[in-house]
Amino acid sequence: MSDPNIQEQDLTDMSSMIQSTVVMEVTKQVQALLTTLETTTLDIAITGESGSGKSTFINAIRGLSDEDVGAAITGVTESTTEPNCYQHPKISTVQLWDLPGIGTPNFQADRYLEQVGFEKYDFFIIVASERFRENSAYLARSISAVNKKFYFVRSKIDLDIRACKRNRHFNEERVLAEIRADCIHCLEKEGMEAPKVFLLSSFELHNYDFNKLQDTLLQELNGQKRHVLLLSLPNITVEMIEKKKESLKRHIWKKALLACLISALPTFPVHYNLPLLMETLASYQKNFGLDDESISTLAMRVNKSPCSLKKQITSSLGKDISKHSIQSALRMAALCGNASVSLVERYVPLLGNLVAGGISFVAIYILLSISLDSFAQDAQKILKAAFRTEKEEKLEAYYRQEIDFLCD
Repeated sequence: MSDPNIQEQDLTDMSSMIQSTVVMEVTKQVQALLTTLETTTLDIAITGESGSGKSTFINAIRGLSDEDVGAAITGVTESTTEPNCYQHPKISTVQLWDLPGIGTPNFQADRYLEQVGFEKYDFFIIVASERFRENSAYLARSISAVNKKFYFVRSKIDLDIRACKRNRHFNEERVLAEIRADCIHCLEKEGMEAPKVFLLSSFELHNYDFNKLQDTLLQELNGQKRHVLLLSLPNITVEMIEKKKESLKRHIWKKALLACLISALPTFPVHYNLPLLMETLASYQKNFGLDDESISTLAMRVNKSPCSLKKQITSSLGKDISKHSIQSALRMAALCGNASVSLVERYVPLLGNLVAGGISFVAIYILLSISLDSFAQDAQKILKAAFRTEKEEKLEAYYRQEIDFLCD
């Protein structure tokens, strides 16, 4: 667990913002910052030929299977007749657009981008399966011509690997390298410089290039759009969980300051900020996939029981977010935060009694910081349990029996 003490950079940011002793004015400033963060939209266009796996890819990014409620419609024939918007189930401001397949009767290549309203999208992901086709090349050229970014996804790689295994000289790394090189060559032939190509299977996101795709998107987005994309991505690696935690931590001071400012207003009793803390912690819980719905969806995908995954949650707030549990955690956080009070007062003297009085800034900051650490640890344990093989589980059970026997 990282140091729960208040970070000096957070105090510097807070001090530069607070230029007034009027609590109401400062409250509005903080609320505006959080509102901007929570309302930032990200529109991602998923395009390609009919049958390339666009809809399945959209479902996978949203953490859904093709059969789940709200999933994009899939099929062997083109099922998209107009741009369909699919909100992310946890981050509603992230919208994935399933665009009609290029080259279908109603969406001919020469007017395709105009028909789907290209200007509204932040970037495009071109999905293609099997061999590289002319329509994929046309899409790449057209998107570049309107100064939009695109990323080329070669889908259904699991099927390619399965087919190639019939060859007695099969080598998976060589097959993947050949597919990637062919895609890059075809795009470069169309005038694309250093095209970004990713090989993946929507049914096996933890394999192949999905991690590289995530990292590339995050590197090329800035500020609040990067933050919302990060929170929307599935928790399929320990590294992704850590990135989410660090991004959320950069906004803790805003949440903590707003909560203690609200309790300082005469029209808002102290207990009014408990719902705010409950809402914040519940959102953290969803971000890390610790809520019941997320666990059930993951359990179904990896063919394990939800109970076995839920047992991995060991943090008290991970198990129970209630007013009683938050008040108890705040009391503990206040004891841990005594050393930070003088530091806050030195950086932000205008906070006055809010530093240690009532439900203090220090206590709330430390509570949220510790909660993020423990939620991230729980998420990592769930991830490992979800993808642990049957052989590994049997071996682990065997060693537990051996340890119990030796202890007896």
